[in-house]
Order: sequence, then structure tokens, then C-alpha cells
Amino acid sequence: MWFRLRQIKDADREWIRRFMSDHWAGESVVVHGVVCHPHLLPGFIAEDERAEPIGLATYVIENSACELVTLDSIRMGKGVGSALIAAVVQEGQKQKCSRLWCITTNDNLPALQFYQKRDFHIVAVHPGAVDRARTLKPSIPLLGIENIPIRDEIELEMRL
Repeated sequence: MWFRLRQIKDADREWIRRFMSDHWAGESVVVHGVVCHPHLLPGFIAEDERAEPIGLATYVIENSACELVTLDSIRMGKGVGSALIAAVVQEGQKQKCSRLWCITTNDNLPALQFYQKRDFHIVAVHPGAVDRARTLKPSIPLLGIENIPIRDEIELEMRL
């Protein structure tokens, strides 16, 4: 499967806002108690041969850490997510970051598998963090993948 990566441009912001609303229960995400608006963040888009978006990664660089805020692949198992992570790693290294980190939820076993296969390590579990996040974003569902109650945040990192 052919695809290419490119940096997010201002013209992509509205598409990202709609994508987040359709796939993330609203245009914002809440991670570690902070409300983020991915359509305002830097990142990368994967496009197919027709220039249709098939993947998205957004990030924030703060101090010497690069946080992967969102990662989505519309075509699973084709290398899109891995390529997006590689692009964020490269950007983090360029910005002299010492680590790339992300948060997922306790129900998201596919994400835990995906990240760990790509050299991310679990570094913290934040019990009840998603319950607290619902005060900032009530649209976060109570049940997730396989009807597992969504309660906790799991923090993963990759040393750069």
C-alpha cells in the first residue's frame, strides 16, 4: 500500500476538527488532566495515492519531552501508524527531546500492544484519571473496547 506523510497545514485544521469529533467523542481530548485541541497542534497526516487522509498524528513539545497527543490510522495494519510515529520521533530528535511519550486508556489493549512493539515502555498507571477527565469532557464513554470500563490512563514512553 502506498502512502505519503506530510506536515499538517492550516488548510487541514477543519478536517482534523471534524475527524476528532467523529472519532474521539468531540473535537478535544483530555490527557493527564489537560484539555488539548488536536486541530490546533502540529503533526503529520498520512495520505493515500488520491491525497485522501488515512492517518493522523499530533504532538506537543514541552521542555525536553515530545508528547504524542493523538495517533490514528484509518487503514490498520498497513504501516501508517508506525510511519507517523517515526515522523514524530524524527521531529522530537530534531527538537532535542529526550523522550517521546503518550497516554492511552486501560481498555485500549490494541494500543498497548502497538506501542510496546515499537519500543515504548509502560512508565506509569494513573488510576481514576479518566473518571476525573470526564469532569472536563463528559462525552468520554464509560465503556470502551470489549465493554471494558474506561477508568485509568496508562503512560508509555520511548527514550530518544
